[in-house]
Amino acid sequence: MSKLGEQIQRTLPAGMHLPGELEQLFTWIEAHGFYADRPTAERDGYLFSEQELRDGWTDTERPGGTIIQFHPEGNSLLKHWFGHERREVLDRLCVFARAGADGSMAAFWLDPSGQQKIVHMGSGSGSTLVCVLAENAVDFLRLLAIGYDEICWPEAFAEPPNADPDEPYVHPNVPYQDWVRTTFGVDIPEDAAAIVQYSDEMGTEDSPDPFNRWVAENVE
Repeated sequence: MSKLGEQIQRTLPAGMHLPGELEQLFTWIEAHGFYADRPTAERDGYLFSEQELRDGWTDTERPGGTIIQFHPEGNSLLKHWFGHERREVLDRLCVFARAGADGSMAAFWLDPSGQQKIVHMGSGSGSTLVCVLAENAVDFLRLLAIGYDEICWPEAFAEPPNADPDEPYVHPNVPYQDWVRTTFGVDIPEDAAAIVQYSDEMGTEDSPDPFNRWVAENVE
C-alpha cells in the first residue's frame, strides 16, 4: 500500500473505507514522485510536479491542471467548521485533501443511509461551496481530470476550464488525464456539471443537495 494511502486510512472513522481507486491514485502519485513529507512525517500528495508547477507559472498561464493537495487530515479540526465537537456528526466525515488555496476541503462523508460519498466543504472565507462532489471515487478522479484551476469555485462548473479569457490559462495535466482514461476505462467530461449534481453554497435554503441539507441541520 502507498504511504499516503496508509496515512489517510489511519484517519478514517469507523464505518469508512479508503476507495481502491484512490489508493491506485496515491500509488501513481508516489511512483512519479509527486509528494512531499512534512517534518512530522505526514505526506502531502499532488497530481503534478510542484517544482515544474513553480517553474512554469507566469502571470498569464501555468501548467499542471487542477491543483489539489492530498493529506491525512481526518476530522480533528472540523469542530471549528461546525462550531461543536459532537462525535455523532464529526465522525461521519474525514478530510483527505485541500481543495483550494483558500482552505476549502474535500472529505469522505457517510450519508444518513451509510453510503460513503465525496463532498466539498468550503472555507467560508473564500469558497462557500458545500455539496456532494462525486457519488464515487472514479467520478471524483474524472472531476479532477477536467482541468479547472481548483475545484472549489462552483461558478465555473457549467463551463469548460479556461472559459474566462481574463484569467490565467491552465494547461491540462495530460499524463493524469491519460492515466484516468486508461486505468478506469472512462471518459473525461467537458465540464464539472456532468459530475457535480448540485453546486450549492452555504446557507442555500431548501437545497436539493443531501450534504448541504445535512450540514445545515448540524452546524452551529
